[in-house]
Amino acid sequence: MGGGVERPAGEGGTAQALRRELGAFLRSRRERLSPAELGLPVAPRRRTPGLRRGEVADLAGISGSWYAWLEQGRVRTSEQVLRSVARALRLDEAETAHVLSFTEDPAPAGEPPGWVSRNLLSLVESVSPNPAAVIDPHWDLLAWNAGYAALLTDPARLPPKRRNLPWLVFRWAPARSLIVNWEIEARYLLGQFRANAARHPADRRYAEIVAEITQDADAARWYGERETAIYRPAVRHFRHPTAGELRLRYVKLAAVDEPGHHLLCYLPDDRDAEAAVRRLTGGG
Repeated sequence: MGGGVERPAGEGGTAQALRRELGAFLRSRRERLSPAELGLPVAPRRRTPGLRRGEVADLAGISGSWYAWLEQGRVRTSEQVLRSVARALRLDEAETAHVLSFTEDPAPAGEPPGWVSRNLLSLVESVSPNPAAVIDPHWDLLAWNAGYAALLTDPARLPPKRRNLPWLVFRWAPARSLIVNWEIEARYLLGQFRANAARHPADRRYAEIVAEITQDADAARWYGERETAIYRPAVRHFRHPTAGELRLRYVKLAAVDEPGHHLLCYLPDDRDAEAAVRRLTGGG
Protein backbone atom coordinates (compact mmCIF):
# COMPACT_ATOMS: atom_id res chain seq x y z
CA MET A 1 0.00 0.00 0.00
CA GLY A 2 2.81 2.38 -0.72
CA GLY A 3 2.64 5.38 -3.02
CA GLY A 4 3.45 3.45 -6.18
CA VAL A 5 -0.19 2.83 -7.11
CA GLU A 6 -1.13 6.49 -7.10
CA ARG A 7 -0.02 9.30 -9.36
CA PRO A 8 0.33 13.04 -9.04
CA ALA A 9 -2.73 14.74 -10.48
CA GLY A 10 -2.53 17.23 -13.28
CA GLU A 11 -6.09 18.57 -13.31
CA GLY A 12 -7.05 22.21 -13.20
CA GLY A 13 -7.98 24.60 -10.44
CA THR A 14 -11.08 22.81 -9.18
CA ALA A 15 -9.25 19.51 -8.70
CA GLN A 16 -6.40 21.30 -6.94
CA ALA A 17 -8.85 23.04 -4.62
CA LEU A 18 -10.47 19.68 -3.83
CA ARG A 19 -7.10 18.16 -2.95
CA ARG A 20 -6.30 21.13 -0.71
CA GLU A 21 -9.66 20.75 1.05
CA LEU A 22 -9.03 17.03 1.62
CA GLY A 23 -5.53 17.76 2.93
CA ALA A 24 -6.81 20.43 5.32
CA PHE A 25 -9.47 18.07 6.62
CA LEU A 26 -6.97 15.26 7.22
CA ARG A 27 -4.64 17.68 8.99
CA SER A 28 -7.44 18.90 11.26
CA ARG A 29 -8.24 15.31 12.25
CA ARG A 30 -4.58 14.42 12.77
CA GLU A 31 -4.09 17.38 15.10
CA ARG A 32 -6.99 16.40 17.35
CA LEU A 33 -5.53 12.95 18.15
CA SER A 34 -2.97 12.39 20.89
CA PRO A 35 -0.28 9.69 20.73
CA ALA A 36 -1.44 8.36 24.08
CA GLU A 37 -4.89 7.60 22.65
CA LEU A 38 -3.28 5.25 20.13
CA GLY A 39 -0.76 3.72 22.49
CA LEU A 40 2.19 5.57 20.96
CA PRO A 41 5.14 6.77 23.04
CA VAL A 42 5.02 10.45 24.01
CA ALA A 43 8.38 12.17 23.89
CA PRO A 44 9.13 15.01 26.32
CA ARG A 45 8.89 18.54 24.89
CA ARG A 46 6.76 17.33 22.01
CA ARG A 47 5.65 20.39 20.03
CA THR A 48 3.49 18.83 17.32
CA PRO A 49 -0.26 19.15 18.11
CA GLY A 50 -1.77 15.71 17.84
CA LEU A 51 -0.02 13.05 15.78
CA ARG A 52 2.94 13.62 13.52
CA ARG A 53 2.51 12.98 9.81
CA GLY A 54 4.96 10.12 9.98
CA GLU A 55 2.96 8.47 12.75
CA VAL A 56 -0.22 8.59 10.67
CA ALA A 57 1.66 7.20 7.68
CA ASP A 58 3.00 4.30 9.76
CA LEU A 59 -0.46 3.51 11.12
CA ALA A 60 -1.93 3.65 7.60
CA GLY A 61 0.85 1.58 6.05
CA ILE A 62 1.94 4.19 3.50
CA SER A 63 5.12 6.19 3.03
CA GLY A 64 5.65 9.31 5.10
CA SER A 65 6.41 11.45 2.05
CA TRP A 66 3.23 10.31 0.30
CA TYR A 67 1.09 11.16 3.31
CA ALA A 68 2.78 14.57 3.53
CA TRP A 69 1.96 15.21 -0.14
CA LEU A 70 -1.62 14.13 0.53
CA GLU A 71 -2.01 16.72 3.29
CA GLN A 72 -0.34 19.33 1.11
CA GLY A 73 -2.85 18.71 -1.68
CA ARG A 74 -0.15 17.65 -4.15
CA VAL A 75 -1.46 14.20 -5.11
CA ARG A 76 -4.65 12.26 -5.70
CA THR A 77 -4.92 8.81 -4.27
CA SER A 78 -6.99 5.65 -4.20
CA GLU A 79 -9.98 4.66 -2.10
CA GLN A 80 -7.87 1.90 -0.54
CA VAL A 81 -5.31 4.37 0.77
CA LEU A 82 -7.94 6.81 2.00
CA ARG A 83 -9.71 4.04 3.90
CA SER A 84 -6.41 3.16 5.58
CA VAL A 85 -5.82 6.81 6.48
CA ALA A 86 -9.38 7.08 7.83
CA ARG A 87 -8.79 4.07 10.09
CA ALA A 88 -5.47 5.48 11.26
CA LEU A 89 -7.12 8.80 12.15
CA ARG A 90 -10.03 7.06 13.92
CA LEU A 91 -12.58 8.80 11.69
CA ASP A 92 -16.25 8.15 12.35
CA GLU A 93 -18.73 7.06 9.67
CA ALA A 94 -19.56 10.57 8.50
CA GLU A 95 -15.93 11.67 8.39
CA THR A 96 -14.91 8.53 6.50
CA ALA A 97 -17.68 9.08 3.96
CA HIS A 98 -16.50 12.68 3.55
CA VAL A 99 -12.91 11.61 2.91
CA LEU A 100 -13.95 8.91 0.43
CA SER A 101 -16.07 11.40 -1.50
CA PHE A 102 -12.84 12.96 -2.74
CA THR A 103 -12.03 9.84 -4.79
CA GLU A 104 -15.00 10.57 -7.07
CA ASP A 105 -14.86 12.46 -10.34
CA PRO A 106 -15.39 16.12 -9.39
CA ALA A 107 -16.89 16.96 -12.78
CA PRO A 108 -20.59 17.73 -12.37
CA ALA A 109 -23.09 15.53 -14.24
CA GLY A 110 -25.05 18.65 -15.20
CA GLU A 111 -26.68 21.62 -13.55
CA PRO A 112 -29.98 20.83 -11.83
CA PRO A 113 -32.93 22.86 -13.08
CA GLY A 114 -33.76 26.05 -11.20
CA TRP A 115 -37.45 25.22 -11.33
CA VAL A 116 -39.64 22.47 -9.91
CA SER A 117 -41.78 20.26 -12.13
CA ARG A 118 -45.56 20.17 -11.93
CA ASN A 119 -45.37 16.60 -10.59
CA LEU A 120 -43.10 17.57 -7.71
CA LEU A 121 -45.15 20.67 -6.92
CA SER A 122 -48.28 18.51 -6.83
CA LEU A 123 -46.57 16.12 -4.43
CA VAL A 124 -45.58 18.96 -2.10
CA GLU A 125 -49.18 20.16 -2.00
CA SER A 126 -50.65 16.68 -1.68
CA VAL A 127 -48.97 15.98 1.67
CA SER A 128 -50.60 19.04 3.29
CA PRO A 129 -51.11 19.90 6.08
CA ASN A 130 -47.79 18.16 6.73
CA PRO A 131 -44.94 20.62 6.10
CA ALA A 132 -43.01 19.89 2.88
CA ALA A 133 -40.53 21.69 0.63
CA VAL A 134 -38.15 21.11 -2.28
CA ILE A 135 -34.50 22.10 -2.06
CA ASP A 136 -31.70 22.20 -4.65
CA PRO A 137 -28.06 21.11 -4.11
CA HIS A 138 -27.30 24.41 -2.34
CA TRP A 139 -30.26 23.77 -0.02
CA ASP A 140 -32.06 26.73 -1.53
CA LEU A 141 -35.83 26.42 -1.14
CA LEU A 142 -37.51 26.12 -4.54
CA ALA A 143 -41.05 25.20 -3.45
CA TRP A 144 -42.99 24.73 -0.23
CA ASN A 145 -46.52 24.26 1.02
CA ALA A 146 -48.59 26.16 3.58
CA GLY A 147 -47.59 23.77 6.37
CA TYR A 148 -43.89 24.46 5.80
CA ALA A 149 -44.46 28.22 5.71
CA ALA A 150 -46.43 28.01 8.95
CA LEU A 151 -43.90 25.79 10.73
CA LEU A 152 -40.89 28.01 9.98
CA THR A 153 -41.57 31.20 8.04
CA ASP A 154 -42.96 31.83 4.59
CA PRO A 155 -39.90 31.86 2.28
CA ALA A 156 -41.85 34.11 -0.11
CA ARG A 157 -41.41 36.91 2.42
CA LEU A 158 -37.63 36.57 2.30
CA PRO A 159 -35.25 37.90 -0.36
CA PRO A 160 -34.50 35.11 -2.87
CA LYS A 161 -30.90 34.67 -1.64
CA ARG A 162 -32.17 34.01 1.88
CA ARG A 163 -34.63 31.29 0.90
CA ASN A 164 -32.11 28.76 2.10
CA LEU A 165 -32.29 26.13 4.83
CA PRO A 166 -28.91 26.84 6.50
CA TRP A 167 -29.69 30.55 6.43
CA LEU A 168 -32.99 29.92 8.23
CA VAL A 169 -31.34 27.79 10.88
CA PHE A 170 -28.47 30.19 11.61
CA ARG A 171 -29.59 33.67 10.61
CA TRP A 172 -33.36 33.65 11.15
CA ALA A 173 -33.53 34.60 14.83
CA PRO A 174 -36.66 32.63 15.87
CA ALA A 175 -35.03 29.33 14.84
CA ARG A 176 -33.17 29.03 18.14
CA SER A 177 -36.36 28.99 20.17
CA LEU A 178 -38.47 27.14 17.59
CA ILE A 179 -36.08 24.17 17.20
CA VAL A 180 -35.74 22.25 20.44
CA ASN A 181 -32.11 21.10 20.88
CA TRP A 182 -31.12 23.83 18.41
CA GLU A 183 -27.37 23.36 18.88
CA ILE A 184 -27.46 19.63 18.15
CA GLU A 185 -29.71 20.07 15.12
CA ALA A 186 -27.78 23.07 13.78
CA ARG A 187 -24.39 21.36 14.04
CA TYR A 188 -25.80 18.27 12.33
CA LEU A 189 -27.26 20.30 9.47
CA LEU A 190 -24.10 22.35 9.08
CA GLY A 191 -21.99 19.18 8.95
CA GLN A 192 -24.06 17.84 6.07
CA PHE A 193 -23.97 21.17 4.25
CA ARG A 194 -20.22 21.54 4.71
CA ALA A 195 -19.59 18.08 3.26
CA ASN A 196 -21.53 19.11 0.15
CA ALA A 197 -19.88 22.52 -0.17
CA ALA A 198 -16.39 21.03 0.18
CA ARG A 199 -16.95 19.06 -3.02
CA HIS A 200 -17.63 22.25 -5.00
CA PRO A 201 -14.86 24.74 -4.15
CA ALA A 202 -15.48 26.86 -7.26
CA ASP A 203 -19.25 27.15 -6.78
CA ARG A 204 -20.16 30.79 -6.11
CA ARG A 205 -23.54 30.02 -4.55
CA TYR A 206 -21.98 27.77 -1.91
CA ALA A 207 -19.48 30.54 -1.19
CA GLU A 208 -22.29 33.09 -0.81
CA ILE A 209 -24.18 30.88 1.64
CA VAL A 210 -21.07 30.14 3.69
CA ALA A 211 -20.27 33.87 3.87
CA GLU A 212 -23.81 34.59 5.07
CA ILE A 213 -24.20 31.87 7.68
CA THR A 214 -20.70 32.26 9.14
CA GLN A 215 -21.64 35.75 10.24
CA ASP A 216 -23.20 33.77 13.06
CA ALA A 217 -20.49 33.05 15.64
CA ASP A 218 -21.59 29.45 16.23
CA ALA A 219 -21.68 28.65 12.52
CA ALA A 220 -18.27 30.25 11.99
CA ARG A 221 -16.71 28.21 14.80
CA TRP A 222 -18.23 24.89 13.76
CA TYR A 223 -17.51 25.47 10.08
CA GLY A 224 -13.89 26.24 10.92
CA GLU A 225 -13.65 22.97 12.84
CA ARG A 226 -14.50 21.13 9.59
CA GLU A 227 -17.26 19.10 11.16
CA THR A 228 -19.08 16.78 8.74
CA ALA A 229 -22.22 14.66 8.95
CA ILE A 230 -24.31 12.35 6.81
CA TYR A 231 -28.09 12.35 6.50
CA ARG A 232 -30.02 10.08 8.84
CA PRO A 233 -33.80 9.88 9.32
CA ALA A 234 -34.69 11.53 12.61
CA VAL A 235 -37.50 12.84 14.79
CA ARG A 236 -37.26 16.59 15.21
CA HIS A 237 -38.84 18.47 18.05
CA PHE A 238 -40.33 21.94 17.56
CA ARG A 239 -41.85 24.34 20.06
CA HIS A 240 -44.15 26.46 17.94
CA PRO A 241 -45.60 29.72 19.30
CA THR A 242 -49.15 28.91 18.14
CA ALA A 243 -49.29 25.17 17.39
CA GLY A 244 -47.39 24.13 20.51
CA GLU A 245 -45.10 21.09 20.77
CA LEU A 246 -44.52 19.05 17.61
CA ARG A 247 -42.52 15.86 17.22
CA LEU A 248 -42.05 15.39 13.49
CA ARG A 249 -40.32 12.65 11.53
CA TYR A 250 -37.96 14.26 9.03
CA VAL A 251 -37.99 12.56 5.62
CA LYS A 252 -35.69 13.44 2.72
CA LEU A 253 -36.22 11.93 -0.73
CA ALA A 254 -34.21 12.40 -3.93
CA ALA A 255 -36.17 13.34 -7.05
CA VAL A 256 -35.02 10.86 -9.67
CA ASP A 257 -36.46 12.84 -12.59
CA GLU A 258 -34.97 16.11 -11.28
CA PRO A 259 -31.35 15.30 -10.36
CA GLY A 260 -30.08 17.47 -7.52
CA HIS A 261 -33.53 18.20 -6.09
CA HIS A 262 -34.76 16.71 -2.80
CA LEU A 263 -38.18 16.59 -1.24
CA LEU A 264 -38.23 17.39 2.48
CA CYS A 265 -41.27 16.38 4.51
CA TYR A 266 -42.14 16.52 8.21
CA LEU A 267 -44.58 13.78 9.28
CA PRO A 268 -46.27 13.65 12.72
CA ASP A 269 -44.65 11.15 15.05
CA ASP A 270 -47.68 10.80 17.35
CA ARG A 271 -51.33 11.85 17.70
CA ASP A 272 -50.45 15.03 19.53
CA ALA A 273 -48.23 16.03 16.63
CA GLU A 274 -51.04 15.26 14.17
CA ALA A 275 -53.30 17.70 16.00
CA ALA A 276 -50.52 20.30 16.22
CA VAL A 277 -49.85 20.07 12.48
CA ARG A 278 -53.53 20.74 11.78
CA ARG A 279 -53.33 23.78 14.05
CA LEU A 280 -50.40 25.12 11.99
CA THR A 281 -52.64 25.86 9.05
CA GLY A 282 -55.83 26.52 11.00
CA GLY A 283 -57.29 23.11 10.37
CA GLY A 284 -58.17 22.26 13.96
